[in-house]
Amino acid sequence: MVRAVVCRALGAPETLRLEEFPPRALKPGEVRVSIRAAGLNFPDVLMAAGEYQLKPELPFTPGMEAAGDVTEVAPEASGVSVGDKVIVKMRHGAFADEVVVTPAQLTPMPSTFDYAEAATYLAGHGTAYHALIDRGRIEPGEVLLVHGAGGGVGLAAVEIGKMLGAIVIATASSDEKLAIAKSRGADHLIRYDREPFRDAVKRITDGRGADVVFDPVGGQVFEDSMRCIAWGARLLVIGFTGGIGSARTNLLLIKGASVIGVRAGEAVRKNPALGEARLKALLQWAEQGKLRPNVSHRLPLQEFAKAMRLLIDRKAIGRVALVME
Repeated sequence: MVRAVVCRALGAPETLRLEEFPPRALKPGEVRVSIRAAGLNFPDVLMAAGEYQLKPELPFTPGMEAAGDVTEVAPEASGVSVGDKVIVKMRHGAFADEVVVTPAQLTPMPSTFDYAEAATYLAGHGTAYHALIDRGRIEPGEVLLVHGAGGGVGLAAVEIGKMLGAIVIATASSDEKLAIAKSRGADHLIRYDREPFRDAVKRITDGRGADVVFDPVGGQVFEDSMRCIAWGARLLVIGFTGGIGSARTNLLLIKGASVIGVRAGEAVRKNPALGEARLKALLQWAEQGKLRPNVSHRLPLQEFAKAMRLLIDRKAIGRVALVME
């Protein structure tokens, strides 16, 4: 029997259930993967609550990314073999002991990663890549302000921004989170509760402000960010874990600034070439040891609700993974 986390009614993580199902037979062109770890992302929480852009038909299994071993390959499924270690990309369905997918959903695991790291890499770092390179077009020497730098996508943005030559200012809610951000390349650290970050950014930049703002938080954080930006700044809207902010058009006009929405997955669906370039770069950087997700918590599959709560309560530093026993 195969275990899977099932959402039968929209709501909090505790409303989901771990259920068992018989394995289903493969159809031509499909591949069976034994999941060894699954990564958690905030959209998983939102999707289970019915608050995400994608609203799967009930019942469904959450989970956008995983890593494991190929155990069966059906006829007409090319480019993959039994025993391959792979990353699995899904819109949902990864919180399970095994999944049935197509070869197009599989990516070879970087040899430098374990399963939990591989399962928490592409979504967070892929979003940061798309935001900073495709959308923000960040340049070496520019000032990058990263909000929520202790979270999964924020920490990925710190890593990639520093690798691309930016001066990185990281904001977070605790010294522990900021210490990890510093270890991944942040040049300046700001704790939200010790100094208004907009004042700190102005102090750090001698009044000039940030060139690029990476914002997965939203709400008041987004609104205050408009008050510490440089001329021509790009404000990258990644998410809204802290609420939905309002753009003050007068501030944007005065600074010649742009507010740019970031949807890494949808961008690839509309332009597959973007995804190919992104994946190639991310895998190369992983193999070179330049990028690695910080997995602060690894919990067994049956503790999925506790794992999701770590994201909701912002107790994770980097990423959280479910590991299969």
